[in-house]
Amino acid sequence: MDLYHAREHLHDLARLLELMLGDHREAWLAARLGELGDGDVPALLAAARELPLTGAKAGALDTALGYLENNAHRMRCQHFRSLGMFAGSGAVEAGCKAVIGQRLKLSGMHWSQPGATGILTLRCQQASGRWEEIWPQPRHQSGAA
Repeated sequence: MDLYHAREHLHDLARLLELMLGDHREAWLAARLGELGDGDVPALLAAARELPLTGAKAGALDTALGYLENNAHRMRCQHFRSLGMFAGSGAVEAGCKAVIGQRLKLSGMHWSQPGATGILTLRCQQASGRWEEIWPQPRHQSGAA
């Protein structure tokens, strides 16, 4: 889950808890967004559970928190950044646009699925600089006649 979508879920959670939070909604949401950015999903779950809800709202809260709990391993933004990874989907979307869109979506182009698959495989390999994995070069023996 990218950071944008995780934040979206937190905004939905804050809307759900709006009546309980009252004037503190924005401050509560800012604190939870900070915890998400730090990768502290347990803290944001605990903060949401502190609010006593009953009835349908309690069920909706359980659903929302269940989603966050089940995806907590995907929301470790700080950890992913420390590994040099992106926490948002923008870099991936831009890469797709550059690698795929530049070749497949040019004016007047029509592709069959096998043709598109083939050209995309080659484009991805070229972009990754890993040609040797799909196109091994023969070894040349020197001095043999």
